[in-house]
Amino acid sequence: MNDFLVAILNGINSVIHNYGWSMVVFTLLIKLILLPLDYKSRKSMRRMTRLQPQVAKLQKKYANDKEKLNQKTAELYRREGINPMSGCLWSFLPLPILMALYYIIREPIVYFMNFGGKDAGLAVVNAARSLIEGAGIEIVASPGYEQIAISNIINSQFPDFIAEHPGWVNIDYHFLGIDLIQTPWSAVSSLSTGITLAAVGLILIPIISGVFSFLLSKVSMSQSAQTAAANGSTKMMMWMMPLMSIYIAFIVPAALGVYWAAQSAFSIIQEMVLGKFYTKKLQEEEDARQEMIQADRQKRMEEAKLLQEQQRQQAAQKKSLKEKRQAAQEAKALKAKKAATSTTEAGRVGDRPYARG
Repeated sequence: MNDFLVAILNGINSVIHNYGWSMVVFTLLIKLILLPLDYKSRKSMRRMTRLQPQVAKLQKKYANDKEKLNQKTAELYRREGINPMSGCLWSFLPLPILMALYYIIREPIVYFMNFGGKDAGLAVVNAARSLIEGAGIEIVASPGYEQIAISNIINSQFPDFIAEHPGWVNIDYHFLGIDLIQTPWSAVSSLSTGITLAAVGLILIPIISGVFSFLLSKVSMSQSAQTAAANGSTKMMMWMMPLMSIYIAFIVPAALGVYWAAQSAFSIIQEMVLGKFYTKKLQEEEDARQEMIQADRQKRMEEAKLLQEQQRQQAAQKKSLKEKRQAAQEAKALKAKKAATSTTEAGRVGDRPYARG
């Protein structure tokens, strides 16, 4: 996944030359790429919602037999062609992308610049470190973020090194006056020495991310009809996701917070603009599917009725043939019996003594 995301982000940055705006455009492109998968997941969720009355009946019927309940529920989903997990997986897709972006942002020389792989990137890191330390410059960086500090020093003081390494990318980490490589939590710590617009901007990024995440949950709930149980679960997620968003955005570089906020903002727009289209389209597909199921059920009923009629006719024919054979056998036996009786009686008449003397 890293190579794919790097190719997109690097291509955007080569045109825009601003890391913050590149992150926003990157988020929009990812949303467009994942749109078909999102549509498929919504269709699965809608079909599961339709099955809730049947699931509730099974839960009531097998309330005391969990194994049987799970078996019957799985059979219902399998018969309807539904994967229960596919409907919710799409909502967690931003998380693996976020993790991949974390490494891309934290180690830009290895993962973001074009040096032909991780080993080649690490060789450039070592060469840059040696050059900086040889010049008597101290590399000040938080644990795990050394490559960002090295990148900034090389960009500002060693143009010859950049010329010697064609894959080097001069990254501008500033966005609306905010340094996106800083963590918002570090800005909270710096407030004790004075309030600056840059520090306030850093702190606002995770807050905005959480607000957008909460609004997304609200809009998503309003766009979907749910049962009471599902609605309760969604309400819990409505609070968990924003809180998780705020927490993560506070402890990672602000660039990731920009991604998360942009992702939620574009998702809100998608829900509001495409929500009605999704609902109508999915309803049409589901209606067509139900018609096909009904037609198939009717066809199977007619075939079963026809088969039953054929079996009845065959049984009647067998019975008629059996009766005919039995009648023929009885007639034959009766004829043989009559013949035998006639012969015996004729013999007796012929042997009878007519006179005694």
